[in-house]
Amino acid sequence: MKSLDILTELAQLGNRIDPKGAVSFPIYHSATYAHPELGKSTGFDYSRTANPTRSVLENAIAGLERGCKGLAFASGMAAITTVLSLFKQGDHLIVTEDLYGGTFRLFEQIYKEFGITATYVDTSNNDLITQAILPNTKAIFCETPTNPIMRIADIEAISKIARAHSLLTIIDNTFLTPFLQRPLELGADIVIHSATKFLGGHNDVVAGLVATNRQDLADRLTFLQNALGSILGPQDCWLLLRGIKTLGLRMERQQQNSIVIASWLTNHPLIDEVFYPGLPHHHGHEIQLNQASGPGAIISFALQNKDDVPKVLKNIKLISFAESLGGVESLITYPFIQTHADIPLERREKLGINERVLRLSVGIESIQDLLDDLAQALKK
Repeated sequence: MKSLDILTELAQLGNRIDPKGAVSFPIYHSATYAHPELGKSTGFDYSRTANPTRSVLENAIAGLERGCKGLAFASGMAAITTVLSLFKQGDHLIVTEDLYGGTFRLFEQIYKEFGITATYVDTSNNDLITQAILPNTKAIFCETPTNPIMRIADIEAISKIARAHSLLTIIDNTFLTPFLQRPLELGADIVIHSATKFLGGHNDVVAGLVATNRQDLADRLTFLQNALGSILGPQDCWLLLRGIKTLGLRMERQQQNSIVIASWLTNHPLIDEVFYPGLPHHHGHEIQLNQASGPGAIISFALQNKDDVPKVLKNIKLISFAESLGGVESLITYPFIQTHADIPLERREKLGINERVLRLSVGIESIQDLLDDLAQALKK
């Protein structure tokens, strides 16, 4: 049988697996499983170690990311925490400088105390990455596009740099998902998702996913997942599987809406700058076209005047002022005091995450309704 289109892969997740023929794979709420006899197992013993519903989800993300192993966690941060547990005291990582504030907090306030250090660089600049490599560097940890300034890193080029120096390449693929971008095919070793976002897609489940294409990393991450225990429960695994089935349809619509909105914002008199990889003038636009099949559905923009931020957030009626992203409902966020509050003020200002920047997660609503809401919220 010829390989399937990814839309077909997504729609068929969990189907033809249950021995009783359930099209929607069942939820196994059991915490433990009986052994047939001494020394024999059904493959499931205790649900922290493995659960049938979770296994279907984990196999799904491994397949979609073209990896050999997938793992499901209680949140995106639990996924990142487990990946960082691959490293030990004295290890050094090169990390995207304008990354999600929660990931920065994890590096600076937790793993730094364990003796694992990080150098933050603009990972859209390969020369800066190379210059940051130290004798004890073990990995490059990269977001692309970055949150919220939407810088684009060249995954293939970074992976080549990493291999030349015997480093791991770890890519946070939350913004684009395997529907638009597959870092493992570009040379990365590990892919991380906050599956709460586009993969879940309905703002009703908190989850994290990891995929790798290396068996040695798969074995170690499986050990860490079981040892640390921050696994995703079966009910949430089922919700996530259900959400992923419509990932392609949702992202196609969200991206279509985003391209229109980004162009509209670019021409608005109150907007100073728009950050969106789908715009031809966006720095990294060409790299994005080469390594992904689309620009995604996250737009950040800077207002001319910071005093207009409270007015916009108060006046929006259809779009919700809320943290998170990737759901069918459009959300707008103020990174300066929300998602990136843990990053020191001076660093935020240097990175362009200032008091004028808003981040818009575009949903599947009518494009005209979204434009109308933005237009009335941005009135002088």
